Amino acid sequence: MTTGELSAERERIAFLHDRLERERAAAQAGLDAALKDGHEQRWHREVAVRTLSEQVSRLNVADGNLCFGRIDTAGGRVYIGRIGLFDTDRDYEPLLTDWRAPAARPFYTATAANPEGVTLRRHFRTRGRHLESFHDDELQLTSKALLEALDAPRSATMRDIVATIQAEQDEVIRLPHRGVLVIEGGPGTGKTAVALHRVAYLLYTQREQLSRRGVLVVGPNPGFLRYIGEVLPSLGETDVVFATPGELFPGVRAEREDTPELQALKGGLRAVDLLAEAVADRQEVPADPIPVELEDVTVELTAEIAARARARARDAGLKHNEARPVFHRALVDALVAPALDLIGEDWPELAADVRRELTGHPDVRRAVDELWPLLTPQRLLADLYAGRCFGLGYPELHRDDPRAWTVSDVPLLDEAAELLGDDGRAERRAARQRRQAVEYAQGVLHVIDSDAEMYEEDLRAVDLVDAEWLADRHTAVDHRVTAERAAADREWTYGHIVVDEAQELSEMDWRVLARRAPNRSMTIVGDLAQRQSAAGARDWSRALEPLARDRWQYRGLTVNYRTPAEIMAYAADALAEVDPTAVPPTSVRHGEPPVEVTGADPESFRPATGTFAVITPTGPLTPRATKGLEFDTVVVVDPERMTPAERYVALTRATRRLIVVRTPARTDGADPG
Repeated sequence: MTTGELSAERERIAFLHDRLERERAAAQAGLDAALKDGHEQRWHREVAVRTLSEQVSRLNVADGNLCFGRIDTAGGRVYIGRIGLFDTDRDYEPLLTDWRAPAARPFYTATAANPEGVTLRRHFRTRGRHLESFHDDELQLTSKALLEALDAPRSATMRDIVATIQAEQDEVIRLPHRGVLVIEGGPGTGKTAVALHRVAYLLYTQREQLSRRGVLVVGPNPGFLRYIGEVLPSLGETDVVFATPGELFPGVRAEREDTPELQALKGGLRAVDLLAEAVADRQEVPADPIPVELEDVTVELTAEIAARARARARDAGLKHNEARPVFHRALVDALVAPALDLIGEDWPELAADVRRELTGHPDVRRAVDELWPLLTPQRLLADLYAGRCFGLGYPELHRDDPRAWTVSDVPLLDEAAELLGDDGRAERRAARQRRQAVEYAQGVLHVIDSDAEMYEEDLRAVDLVDAEWLADRHTAVDHRVTAERAAADREWTYGHIVVDEAQELSEMDWRVLARRAPNRSMTIVGDLAQRQSAAGARDWSRALEPLARDRWQYRGLTVNYRTPAEIMAYAADALAEVDPTAVPPTSVRHGEPPVEVTGADPESFRPATGTFAVITPTGPLTPRATKGLEFDTVVVVDPERMTPAERYVALTRATRRLIVVRTPARTDGADPG
């Protein structure tokens, strides 16, 4: 690296930042103008604001590490960065190439054996907008830039890897498959980062198809989602919903875990039949006849009449709540003839009167509420857990607080919503709000017209508009971004779904995700050797065939970029207990051997710098809570009290230093934890 070369590269990067600043200022000015413009039609204005907002966001996140590399080929020189910049004065000549563009791919994939026409690959090290240094590599598989990034201290959040993507990872990121892609890899293989960068790549190449519907990222726990939460925004993608499996039903946030036995029961497909039985159980017939006191006679709603009405409602092929009006009509139809027999007359006008009286009769309405109740998913499950399940043969589901939702309850709530259908509350609320808006508009018009009459004006407001039109003009527009609207809507379908630690998902969890991705555009990330859930996946084919049939592909990652070889060797025994045939990923880094101590205070190993974690069998930071996370220094307490899968996860979280603390055995029989 000569002084002249460094100066020239600094000038180039400064030029790119100036270009970025000009584009950002122009986009911001356009956005400000669009927000102030009250003359544009509403939909034109909304489109302009959204487009310019996305452009401003994209340009804002590109400021840090804007340009991180360069490749030279026979065709010229290509500078590679976080976004693309173009010279609008020279027929949109590329000034900076987006890392996702085809022209940038050789930066990640060229090797000495297959240089792909690359004669030079250069990596830039920048701080803010200042270029500190650069180095040229010899197209080796593992570059100096990668090793420097891996040796850097961990941060509180995951960083993007656009500057250090490796060929094995790049192949997965750019895979043209449009269905379900499974990315499996052991600890440290970068599978999570690859999945997130694949989403950014898909949004770059298929933005029209995907961005309108947003992206759902499902992670194992809130800590993991906080850890990865900045990666996609840092790549300019903001229409993303982050959720744990316990947050996939709007209005419910579950973090508690069931026992392994209940996880297996609730997570298996037999839960679908259980819920169907629970719904059918709520479609009842009366034990004793229900009297309906009409104006002239009292008619009895018998079990036989209710059974015929129930059969008719079930035959309608509707969901429970949506079939309720059918059941109501069937009861009325069945009661008309007995009522006419009691009256002793039968002529059309009388039959119509009796039908009208029965339809609105409070006794009939109460009977419908009792025999075919309006149900929410929460009410159905709460009743089931409170004791109605005993008649269905599942007493183990009973719990004292039936609404203390667990993570395993969320897919059951979602399944129940599918079986029950709309309970009508949202529609009734919207109708009520509409009536209130029209009544308010009528009041406004009345005041305006009163003033017009007072001043004897010829043209009045009611000559130009009516209350319905005025109410429409003042209806609030939903300004929420795509991610906010998607998170609040159970029936929202996403353009793409990412699932991390997917080996933990039950069969019922997969049904939830299938409903949210009818296009089956999904990236599934996991490692079967790290499965901890009793209801989790043991085989990808068995988990995914019902979801995607032949529309899924598998890719494995084999290189461990995070965990030093010495730590992986130490964790090999735990992996062998989980799966004797499993092959651990190959580490590219070496480091300190793990240290074993007895009876030490874990906090005494806290380093002065870097991230630090103490993982215990029980407590605030368990193996389950650290899934997907990484720390510079990790202390694992009593790994022998963990299951083999838990132990494997705990022992592979460290990037620099691993300490294993074994507490002395207690003689009083107490649990050392």
